[in-house]
Amino acid sequence: MPYINKPRPYKHEWALEQARNEKPKRAKRAAARRSMDAKGINRAGKDIDHVVPLSKGGTNASGNLRLKSPSANRSFSRNSDHTVKRNTPKK
Repeated sequence: MPYINKPRPYKHEWALEQARNEKPKRAKRAAARRSMDAKGINRAGKDIDHVVPLSKGGTNASGNLRLKSPSANRSFSRNSDHTVKRNTPKK
């Protein structure tokens, strides 16, 4: 939802997420980073990739996480709501 000529109401959006008892996607991605850091894995310059994307029902289980280069991890086809269309990179 674009906000043109007015600021985005972050506080209001956060309050709505809390009221619906949702955990933001950002928090799930941060949990994946923390789990890699806890294992002592050096992820400098790499992205954490979910084998099965969170938007497709994936979890932060260690078997579903891997390190990939940013260009490879961010090159998936996306739907209009920014979810992954398919789990194979563009060629």
